[in-house]
Amino acid sequence: MQESGLAAVRLLEPLHRNHSSFCVTAGLDPCLAPTHNKGIFLPHTTFESLGLIDPLLRAVRGCGYEDPTPIQAQAIPQLLEGHDLLGIAQTGSGKTAAFVLPILQQLASPEGRGKPHAPRALVLAPTRELAIQIGDGFRDYGRGLKLHHTVIFGGVSQHPQTTALSRRIDIVVATPGRLLDLMEEVSDEPIAET
Repeated sequence: MQESGLAAVRLLEPLHRNHSSFCVTAGLDPCLAPTHNKGIFLPHTTFESLGLIDPLLRAVRGCGYEDPTPIQAQAIPQLLEGHDLLGIAQTGSGKTAAFVLPILQQLASPEGRGKPHAPRALVLAPTRELAIQIGDGFRDYGRGLKLHHTVIFGGVSQHPQTTALSRRIDIVVATPGRLLDLMEEVSDEPIAET
C-alpha cells in the first residue's frame, strides 16, 4: 500500500451551518464499481449524479475523466452539503479532485461570494510538491469559473507571492511555514506559536 498525501482544507467563510463530520475511506482498488466500503454500498456513480455544476463537469471531462473514483463518489456529495470530512485513500485515487471540485462549486455559487480582495478558502499542504499539485487541480478544474487561486510555498522569493496575495485571490494553497512567514511580514510582528 502506498502512502497517501494529506492536506488540510478549510473554507474561511462557512457556507453552511451543518457541522456534521464524516470519515471516508476508499477501497484499495479504485477501479472496482460497485464498491463496498465499511458496510456502505456504492452503486456505479457518474459525475453528473454528484450534483456538480456544468463548468466543473466540462472541466472534469476535459481532463479525461469519465467516472468518479470511490473517494470522489463518497466525498463530493458530503462536502457539497457542507459537512466536514476526513478522506483516506491511496496515492493516485483522486483525493485532490474530491475536495477541489466541491470548493470550486461552493465558491462559484452566489452564496459563496465573500468580501472583495479576501481569500475565501485556504488549503494547507505539508510539502511544496503537494501544494503545487493541489494548485494544478484548482487551475485545471476551475478553468470555466471566474475564481482566482495562488500557491504559496518556501524555497522561492516571497515577492511574487506577496504580489499575488495583494490581488483578488479566492483560494490560497500554502505550506504552513511560508504562510506564517508572509503573515508575519504583513503584520510586522512575530506570530505566537500555540
